[in-house]
Amino acid sequence: MSSAARAPGTPVALSTSSVYPEHTPDAFEIAARLGYDGVEVMVYTDPVSQDADVLCRLRDYHQLPILAVHAPSLLLTQRVWGREPWEKLRRAKDVAERVGARVVVLHPPFRWQAEYVRGFEKGLAAMAEETDVIFAVENMYPLRAGGSLVVPYAPNWDPTALEVPHVTLDLSHTAASGSDALAMAAELDGRLAHVHLADGTGAPAGPIPDEHLVPGHGGQPCAELLTLLSATGYRGVVVVEVKTNRAATRADRTADLAESLAFARKYLSPAGGPSTRG
Repeated sequence: MSSAARAPGTPVALSTSSVYPEHTPDAFEIAARLGYDGVEVMVYTDPVSQDADVLCRLRDYHQLPILAVHAPSLLLTQRVWGREPWEKLRRAKDVAERVGARVVVLHPPFRWQAEYVRGFEKGLAAMAEETDVIFAVENMYPLRAGGSLVVPYAPNWDPTALEVPHVTLDLSHTAASGSDALAMAAELDGRLAHVHLADGTGAPAGPIPDEHLVPGHGGQPCAELLTLLSATGYRGVVVVEVKTNRAATRADRTADLAESLAFARKYLSPAGGPSTRG
């Protein structure tokens, strides 16, 4: 049984990546216990994350819908489901259809995937015509290397500059890229289909300044964005995608995830707090 009643309005889901180094089944258990509205499955090296039959059993056992599937787009998942990027997307779409998820989250191509880059926007449009699943391209960020900025993504790390119909807005990534999250959301308008809720300071913490902090622990306008979504009739899902790998205990990890859920619910509520951070 969940420890909190699920709320009406915008669903708040937990990314299974948020429990790492625990595994996909642990994410379902924690999400159900805390009262999340669903999960987003990050497909990675954990075999459970790749298996639609097992995911359906977890969904049914915990009575917790799978609201999105994150395709294996990370550098660390380049060998998951092979190396061919379109095949990865097809398999992510197949899993989403099997488990009842509405969204597949994906990253822009890496610059070295030349053929994928050339056909990305048209190929994605063609795939979208074959399914009711939405392909929501996530905003990414440049990397630091030897004092210089390196852009590993093409045609662009910023999906506002791409001809794609649906976008995932990630607030840790806006911190890493120095982007204005509220301006990006306004520019996306109806293309904003999915949100990854996290925070970041934008500080150069090594070559990858992607912190995925608990919302409210960094400098991103997390509260303002959620308030804006509530006020403008956003119809997508807000997914808590935070890093808890440094939590000393499972209780500490669970506390971070409970705090993130409470934050999201507070500012998604029409009566939930001010539109500016205090």
